[in-house]
Amino acid sequence: MPRFLQLHFLTPFAGVLLNRDDAGLAKRLTYGGTVRTRVSSQSLKRHWRTTTDMHGLAATGAPLSVRSRALVEYEVLPRLAERAPGVPEAVRTAAGAALSRALYGDKADDTRKRQALLLGFRELAYLTDVLVELMAEHHDEANVAKAVELAFKKGEGKKRLSVLRKAGENLAAGLEAALFGRMVTSDPAANTDAALHVAHSFTVHEQESETDYFTVVDDLTSADDDADAGSAGIFDTELTSGLFYGYVVVDVPLLVANLAGCEPSAWNAPDTDRALAARVVEHLVHVIATVSPGAKRGSTAPYSYATTLLIEAGDRQPRSLASAFEASVRAPRDVAIGVAAEQRLLERLEAMDRAYGAAESRRGLSVNRETLAGSPSLALAELADWAAERIRTASV
Repeated sequence: MPRFLQLHFLTPFAGVLLNRDDAGLAKRLTYGGTVRTRVSSQSLKRHWRTTTDMHGLAATGAPLSVRSRALVEYEVLPRLAERAPGVPEAVRTAAGAALSRALYGDKADDTRKRQALLLGFRELAYLTDVLVELMAEHHDEANVAKAVELAFKKGEGKKRLSVLRKAGENLAAGLEAALFGRMVTSDPAANTDAALHVAHSFTVHEQESETDYFTVVDDLTSADDDADAGSAGIFDTELTSGLFYGYVVVDVPLLVANLAGCEPSAWNAPDTDRALAARVVEHLVHVIATVSPGAKRGSTAPYSYATTLLIEAGDRQPRSLASAFEASVRAPRDVAIGVAAEQRLLERLEAMDRAYGAAESRRGLSVNRETLAGSPSLALAELADWAAERIRTASV
């Protein structure tokens, strides 16, 4: 059974700053004794989650979610105004403030001190319903605030979100929670384990970077006006280039369980609906191969597609092939580093097969060769469909 799907990819970038640290420099990772450029898994997941292209998560048709420190202010209060326009604004605001304290805790009164919370749009609609009912019974600010507080107090009130799951609303928390997980401290039963595991990507070679010095020219001054010769500012930023190795694991039973509402052990049962999970995986293959971190878009155009994408389906514990690049890649003269890195990746795969056996089914795409891992190199659409078919048929 394809208990896991493993995706290995190599993606090149030149002259970019994909992911910055607190000092504004490219994030780094030391591996094998050399410093590499790194893109965090948080950055990757953020861009995969929010892309609006034809293969984005929104295009799967699954209910979505939103993450914010101000969910009540931006999502619930506008819904209350539409649902209960006859209720005074002060009463709606008091109800919303009490809900914020229930969701965000003691620091809820200061939006800047809250931690961002991920809620599904179905959950937001449900919370709105609860407040509308309470406002119909309590007509002043103090009483409605107390009623909301009691409705979400310890005990059953704390389980307001998890009750949706029990009622069969499997995707109440949204597709993002099903994929990337969610922790709700106020309602632990509403927590969701992540079905998608994403590693930080890093360059297969030693970091290549330089400091880019640039100026901003003032259009309305000239060299005769002052000693700056028309410059309105002098700045510098770090730019990096490199070929990144990335690794993603899909826990198939958990993904199907999160989407279909079954137990993970029943993911491959004949009556389990795996259609949505298959469609989600198909979209994920597309976005992983084609959606890039978007920092400094206006000045670096940081867009690239994976030049190598290998997918494995099997039931053993996954294992990264990052060790292929423990020694940084140095391509021979007249050989592209992408070609050398791809060869290194395949050699490590063969070595792992010799040591542990080859138990996974594999397909891939490559811009460098016509075959990959013993099979013809597929077009991206074909590869995405192959991965989706592993879910639909529950077979490798």
